[in-house]
Amino acid sequence: MPHRTVAVSALGTFLALVSYTAPLATLRQISGDLGTGASGQSWILSSMSLGLTAALLTAGTLADEHGRRRVFVLGSVVLAVASVAGAASPGTLVFVLGRVVQGAGAGAMIACSLALISHAIPSGPRRASASGLWGAALAAGIAIGPLLAGIVPWRPFYLLVAVAAVAVAVAGRMVLDESTSGEPRPVDVPGMVLLAAGLSALLAGLTEARRLPIGPVPIVLLVVGVVLLAGFVVVQRRSSHPMVSLALFRNPGLVAASAGSLATGLGIIAVSSYLPALLQRGQGYGALGAAALLLGWSGTSIVTALLTRRISERVSGPVRLTAGLVVIAAGIVPLAWLTTDSGIALPLLSLIVAGLGTGVVNATLGREAVASVPANRAGMGSGINNTARYLGAAIGVTVVSVLASPTGRETPEQLLAGWDGAVVVCAVLTLACAAAVLACVRRAPAAQPVAG
Repeated sequence: MPHRTVAVSALGTFLALVSYTAPLATLRQISGDLGTGASGQSWILSSMSLGLTAALLTAGTLADEHGRRRVFVLGSVVLAVASVAGAASPGTLVFVLGRVVQGAGAGAMIACSLALISHAIPSGPRRASASGLWGAALAAGIAIGPLLAGIVPWRPFYLLVAVAAVAVAVAGRMVLDESTSGEPRPVDVPGMVLLAAGLSALLAGLTEARRLPIGPVPIVLLVVGVVLLAGFVVVQRRSSHPMVSLALFRNPGLVAASAGSLATGLGIIAVSSYLPALLQRGQGYGALGAAALLLGWSGTSIVTALLTRRISERVSGPVRLTAGLVVIAAGIVPLAWLTTDSGIALPLLSLIVAGLGTGVVNATLGREAVASVPANRAGMGSGINNTARYLGAAIGVTVVSVLASPTGRETPEQLLAGWDGAVVVCAVLTLACAAAVLACVRRAPAAQPVAG
C-alpha cells in the first residue's frame, strides 16, 4: 500500500505542475485566440500562481483536520472542472478565472501529496526515496507541461488535463488511506480569510506591476496585501487555535526549508518561466523548440532528484539545500550572456547545471517540509513550504518581467539587454537564500520540531 500511496501522490503532483507550466510555451497561441493584450498575457501566466499560493496553506491545514485523502480528491475534482472551463473559455477573463481555480485545486493536491506520503512511510531511508520520487514528479510535470502544450492544441490539451484529473481523483479515492492530525481543532476562519485575501491582493498587485509605468492600482493592491498579511500574523498570535502556529518558525529546519523553497521561486522558476517567451521573441524559437530546450533543466532535475536518496543521511537537509542552491545560481548566471545569435549550447549547458542543483533541492524540500513540523501537522508543513515556492515565483517573474520587458514592445536586442540584468538579480536572490539556509545550519543543526 505505501508504494501505491507514493505513486498516486506523485501522479497528482505531476499533473498539478503540468497544468501550471502549460502556458509557458503557448502564450502566443492562447492570447492570439482569445484576443489578449499585454496585461492579459501577464494574468494568463500568473493566474494559476495566485490560486496556488492562496490555497496551499489553507488546503494543507484543512487536510490535517478533515482528511488528507478527502482534500486531495476534492482538489483533483476542482482541477478537472476548472480545466473544462479553461478549454471552453470564450475570452481572457473566463480563462484567467479558470486558471485561478485550477491553481486552488492543484494547491490542494500538492499540499496533501507530501502529507499522504509522510503518513504512509515512516521517517528514514524509505521516506527519503519517496521524497526523491516526489521531487522527480515535480520536475517531470514542469518538463512535460510546456512540451505537451506545444504538441496538442491548447483547448484539447485542457480537456486532457480534465480527464487525467478525474482519473487521479478516482485513484485517490480507491487507493489512498484517510489520515488526519488526530487532534481536531476549530477552523480558524479569520486566519484563512486574511491569508487568502492578503496573498491574492499581493499577487494581483505583482501581476499588475509587470509593465511600466506602474499605476496606482498595483500599488494599492500591494499595500492592501501587506496590511492583510500583517493582520493575519496578529490574528495567529492572539488565536487560541491558530491556522498556523508561529512557534513552528522557531525551528531552524522549517526556516531553512521555507528559504529554500522561496529561492527556487525567486531564481530558477522565475527564469525558466520567462525563458520560453524570451527565446521566441529574442531568438526566433518556435513554441515546441523553446519547450524542448527547457528539458535540459527539468530532465536533469528528474535524474538528480531520484539519485538524491543515495546521499548519506549524515549530510543534513539544510546542507543539501545550500549546496543545491549554489549550483542552481551557477547554472543561472551564464544565461545572462545570451544574444540574438547565441547557439543552443550556452542555454542548454546552463539549464543542465541548474537542473543538477534543482533535483537535489526538490527532493530535499519534499522531505524537510514534513520533517520540520510535528508529524500530525504534515499538511501544514507542506503548505508552508509550497506557499513559499510559488510566492517566490510570483515575485521572481515580476522582477524578470519588469527588468526584461517593461513595456512589452522592446526589440529583440533591448529584450535581451534587460534579460541580462534580470538573470543576475535572480542569481543573487538565490545565493542570498542559500546564505539564509546556511545560517540555519550553524544556528541549530539538530533542532527538533516545536509542538503546534
